[in-house]
Amino acid sequence: MNDLYKARATILEVGEEAEAQRIDNFLLRRLKGVPKSHVYRVLRSGQVRVNSGRVKPDYRLRHGDRVRVPPVRVSDPGAKPVARPQTFPIVFEDPALLVIDKPSGVAVHGGSGVSFGVIESLRAARPEAKMLELAHRLDRDTSGLLIVAKKRTALVELHRMLRDGEIEKVYVAVVKGVPAKKQFDIRESLHKHVTASGERRVSVKEDGLSAVTKVRVLEKSREFSLLEVRLMTGRTHQIRVHLAHAGHPVLGDDKYGDFELNRALARQGVKRLLLHAQRLAFQHPMTGEALRVESQLPPDMVRFAETHFGNDEQA
Repeated sequence: MNDLYKARATILEVGEEAEAQRIDNFLLRRLKGVPKSHVYRVLRSGQVRVNSGRVKPDYRLRHGDRVRVPPVRVSDPGAKPVARPQTFPIVFEDPALLVIDKPSGVAVHGGSGVSFGVIESLRAARPEAKMLELAHRLDRDTSGLLIVAKKRTALVELHRMLRDGEIEKVYVAVVKGVPAKKQFDIRESLHKHVTASGERRVSVKEDGLSAVTKVRVLEKSREFSLLEVRLMTGRTHQIRVHLAHAGHPVLGDDKYGDFELNRALARQGVKRLLLHAQRLAFQHPMTGEALRVESQLPPDMVRFAETHFGNDEQA
């Protein structure tokens, strides 16, 4: 890749979409192709100025701030794939928030072998939008509700609410076996690591991060159970790892599941992870209004439930 040199300093005025964003994240977003270490170097050396003054990397921008960006060397991105505009079912939308119903099999963002995901496709479909940012994540094969912020102040507050457990997140999962109790909590700590092949994995470990998952059995058969799962913490792969550790892996889980059972189910038409983000409840980050949004189970999960639990239960 060739390097290009931006020879002049530029002045950027902070709009509403970047209000309350950290200056380091603001620069990383705008200086594509510049090594992260270099961005922090020019910040710490005082070459970046806000309103003619030096700032620390954790400085939060205000509407109207004038940011001086020094000359930098960037990599030529070359022929980078362009995201295709794509729309998704909208469950809720107002000037600050967008809640969509994400299908299984679609990544929420580009990376890890995926050129682009939900957020890049949304931005391509809404070129007039000043800002669209993910408030949280869903695994690629998990379907259901995903919050996208349209204002920086809404995003910052949503992140705080998620950290403080103020957003109720309820999932539905189909798992192997039948739990001994109708309701139970899983509290094992979780540790995130990367395998030798570069794959991200999570495992139960005593000195890991605390994690709490609340489980309620909705329906059961001799082989499978339909569960309502509430996330009390938001660790990577939390539901999948906790349920697998409890002896009830989610059907179709290609990382932590029962691989032999998955192969047998695939021959019967189960081609995905049977995990769905069904309900979110929280106070609107800007207005304080109580919001509760829901998503119906996808047709393939409904068919599985009808076949194995003998009714049209949609949790």
